[in-house]
Amino acid sequence: MPTEETVIVSSENMSKTNGGKFQGWGTSLCWWANRVGYSEPLTEKTAELFFSQNGLGMNIMRYNIGGGDDPRHKHITRSDSAVPGWAVCDAKSGTWSYDVTADKNQLNVLKSCYSVAGEDAYVEVFSNSPPYFMTVSGCSSGNADPAKDNLDGERYEDFARYLAFVTAYINNELGVKVGSVSPMNEPGTDFWQAYGPKQEGCHFEMGSSQSRIITAVAEEFKKSGLSDIEIVVGDETGCEYQYKAYTLLSEEAKRSVSRINTHTYDENGIEKLGKFAREKGINLWMSEVDGGNIAGENAGEMGAALWFSQKVIHDLNALYPSAWIMWQTIDSHISKDGYNGNPDRGMVDTNGGYWGLAVADHDNGKVLLTQKYYAIGQFSRYIRPGMTIINCDDSTLAAYDKVNERAVIVAVNGTAYPKPTRFVLKGFVDGGHEVKSVRTCGDIENGEHWKRLPDIKAEPHGFSAKLKANSVTTFILDGVKFEKEHSDEI
Repeated sequence: MPTEETVIVSSENMSKTNGGKFQGWGTSLCWWANRVGYSEPLTEKTAELFFSQNGLGMNIMRYNIGGGDDPRHKHITRSDSAVPGWAVCDAKSGTWSYDVTADKNQLNVLKSCYSVAGEDAYVEVFSNSPPYFMTVSGCSSGNADPAKDNLDGERYEDFARYLAFVTAYINNELGVKVGSVSPMNEPGTDFWQAYGPKQEGCHFEMGSSQSRIITAVAEEFKKSGLSDIEIVVGDETGCEYQYKAYTLLSEEAKRSVSRINTHTYDENGIEKLGKFAREKGINLWMSEVDGGNIAGENAGEMGAALWFSQKVIHDLNALYPSAWIMWQTIDSHISKDGYNGNPDRGMVDTNGGYWGLAVADHDNGKVLLTQKYYAIGQFSRYIRPGMTIINCDDSTLAAYDKVNERAVIVAVNGTAYPKPTRFVLKGFVDGGHEVKSVRTCGDIENGEHWKRLPDIKAEPHGFSAKLKANSVTTFILDGVKFEKEHSDEI
């Protein structure tokens, strides 16, 4: 039998990012919303599954303002990623107008998710590429040379005006309050090449080009009466990239920026970026990540769920972001007919690694859930917006709700044996007499999904529990207060 491990949950390790207030959990809406939004039943089901309190309770949705490619181009081979643009260009005159119905599928999902999320709903709009007719290559997948900028040097103001129009329409005409705009996505990489088969993308050189689009967007949003919408940067693919990109911005651009967004596909520099943001007093989001990896020991369908859970814990403990947003909740679709002339990817191998939390079955109007879905729910259903994240260890994340005097601890056991664990609360007093707990483990057919376990008897400053093999367990402690000397820390 393994010896008992000790996990310290200390008030000294509480996040101070965004004033100590966690802003929530979320997902990008591209590209799954573009794929399912034609169907009212699938739209309603996905909104409930991902954003309702009976589902994951996510509250942040990142709406993709599609650039839209040249209608003559047919190079994107995924069924979901050819996101329509809002601009229609006359080939002869070069003039352009707006089609507010072009992206109706994604808008249907946005409105439904926004409604279901309720008072905590937060919308960020972001762009992968300008419209094709504003680019150097004439293609929204990138420049012919992927290491070079693809926005035409004469079209910065046009692109900023495009983003402002779409944002204003969503914000004012649809009644969906937009909180922030991110005008670039992984701009410092050389991923984006003309006629690429996967998606839209656009390189912006670090420093001058990135600074120029930020200041152009800031000016245009001010002109359009959108000054209350935050401008964020820069959604680079990794933390070292994002640190470098921010430091190279002009002072004018930095003054326009309210928050740093980073992806954590590349974790190099993750602690450095987090420390930098805290020292500068800049809000920070982990705005996109997912992966097809597994963890655990002979974990079967829990393998992907355990990896995803450990990724959440690592990001929040190392980076101290005020929000954690995954790439897309649905990455694969099932349909005999495909979509837009392209076949769907089909069912994922749930015993291996895969992207997304669920699969949309269009032939039967169903959403097929995985253990990865239930694993993220062990965090998102209980660590809520307004709480404060507490740094723990590689397998444990905690949070504290000062208003409701509640502590939440999420623990992952990625071993093949039960793990006796002692949780010690440091800097807190007056814990409740019972500890509630919820667990996910096993497979989708016969496993546990947010299973309510028997209450655990609390002891002074903590409790003990045995973590089941290959499991994710959430502990909820009510009646927890700060010790007096720590009460001014959040």
